[in-house]
Amino acid sequence: MKLNPARRIGGQLSLPGDKSISHRAALIAALATGVSHLANFSTSRDCASTLSCLQQLGVVITPDDNGWTVAGRRELVASSAPLDCGNSGSTIRMLAGVLASHDFASTLTGDESLRSRPMQRIIEPLEQMGARFDSSAGKPPFTVRGSRNLKPIRYQLPVASAQVKSCILFAGLGTEGRTEVLETASSRDHTERLFNAFGVSINTEVQESGKRVVSLEGPARFNAGKISIPGDISSAAYFIAAAVLLPESHLVINGLGLNPTRAEFLSVLRSWGANITTSDIRMECNEPIGSVVVKSGLDSSSRTDNDRRLAESMIPLLIDELPLLAILGTQISGGLEIRNARELRVKETDRLAATVQNLRAMGADVEEYDDGLAVSGPTNLRGALLDSYDDHRIAMAFAVAALIAEGPSELTRASCVDISFPEFFQLLETVVER
Repeated sequence: MKLNPARRIGGQLSLPGDKSISHRAALIAALATGVSHLANFSTSRDCASTLSCLQQLGVVITPDDNGWTVAGRRELVASSAPLDCGNSGSTIRMLAGVLASHDFASTLTGDESLRSRPMQRIIEPLEQMGARFDSSAGKPPFTVRGSRNLKPIRYQLPVASAQVKSCILFAGLGTEGRTEVLETASSRDHTERLFNAFGVSINTEVQESGKRVVSLEGPARFNAGKISIPGDISSAAYFIAAAVLLPESHLVINGLGLNPTRAEFLSVLRSWGANITTSDIRMECNEPIGSVVVKSGLDSSSRTDNDRRLAESMIPLLIDELPLLAILGTQISGGLEIRNARELRVKETDRLAATVQNLRAMGADVEEYDDGLAVSGPTNLRGALLDSYDDHRIAMAFAVAALIAEGPSELTRASCVDISFPEFFQLLETVVER
């Protein structure tokens, strides 16, 4: 795909439903008593994988004009075929937690990328709870053999991960007693918010040590309900970055999810002098939703050398936006250093290596570390041949980089954005002025 530089960003947008919330809402609705309605459900290929797997497990899911109706069932039924999770790590990890409390065997698999991703981080706690796994080197495809007699555990996450935390909490629904997950660093809390909204009480306490303990009492069951899923802030980040970087820009994004565990990106940009405001904030299903107004410009003149490195505590809350932040870092005085982000090497692709290679192709000065990277700034990026590595977040991040580059760029395998945001390029064209 050919990408040309832009002059400014302007207009208003409403975005498809948040991918993280959509996954969780579909799983909760499938297990709930009664019929739920999920409005503004994500249009991503990943969330379609979650719906497809649930249908294979006997859940009746029907589309309507603004989302999906899901008839919950007390027990899922075994699928006669493997459950294809596509490219979705959220689907395979959280669904494994759901299936751990069902007394049948299920084989979960996915595409080539997903089959290369580590699953030992969910296998270990679920086996402690009483499920059994057959896998090759802890990677998909794997078979989970569930049990009606799961036992609750107290489990400390070795790496901050909302997917692993959620997997354990879903499994905890089928136990007799208190399941606890300990986090040394905060991760996304959509699961906790949605569990509470659909009738399963989640307790969160912060210990003196700073650890967060997230817990539930099993057995527990959801009540059906209705939810209008907010716009995806991770998808909005690309439009926000473009508006900040291009002069004379003014962009409004309505109905956007503003969950604090997802909005760290906005806080970082504000600390760099970005003009970003929010308004019309309201709560729906325990999630804050509002409008975001973005005007162009960054003023990093007050940054110190200590500000150059992102704080370690921020990394889990920025994990999806880190490649985009690296691009933004090339445009601010002093550049940017990202460390403690080794998790990026086991995403859909090695996102650290992909970001480094593409930035170097555009003329940026980049140093790569085992757990991160550092960029110098400000730098005038030049148009280049950019490789998406078939990774949706790399494709979208470097589409933004191409907008501020000198000269045209070419992006390979751009269709991979369908994994999370099929409308991305179409919506981008509606707000770009050249």
